[in-house]
Amino acid sequence: MTSTTPASRKGSAVLTLPNDTDIRVVRRFAAPAAAVWRVFTEPELIARWWAGQHGTVTSVEIDPRPGGAYRYVMEADGGFEVAFHGEFTEVVPTERLVHTEVFEGMPDGDAAATLNTYTFVEEDGATTLTLVTRAPSREVRDAIVESGMEGGLQEGFDLVDELAAGLAAAS
Repeated sequence: MTSTTPASRKGSAVLTLPNDTDIRVVRRFAAPAAAVWRVFTEPELIARWWAGQHGTVTSVEIDPRPGGAYRYVMEADGGFEVAFHGEFTEVVPTERLVHTEVFEGMPDGDAAATLNTYTFVEEDGATTLTLVTRAPSREVRDAIVESGMEGGLQEGFDLVDELAAGLAAAS
């Protein structure tokens, strides 16, 4: 039997490269989909996990509806700013979230925008999140992976797990 204590779930997101343009990440959270959804869509909660352990979130603007936009900014531990923005193309509360993503630090970042699809599946009070990031090319996909995104993602998702579990316990 696999333990599901918070410590045993740390760093448990599984990243795969299923084809030349996609990054697929699967992570199980110990909370219902409604709680996990809130952590991904409410500014005050996003600000508590999005930077992982690599900095401090300084701004979260989000309008999670089709055609709505978002922008997240953090000050990284090295003292430089990191920002991403995009537009939501599909929003099905507690089930599916699809948006573009542009890293503002990349020259001509709009040309390298990714399409991120989050699918939330609840079973027995826990939620499995599948995130597929579709890059415009293999080169962009590989640059994202080589940027160290997996480490930051693991840290951020560990914080998502704690926040969502806390929300579920409080309700």
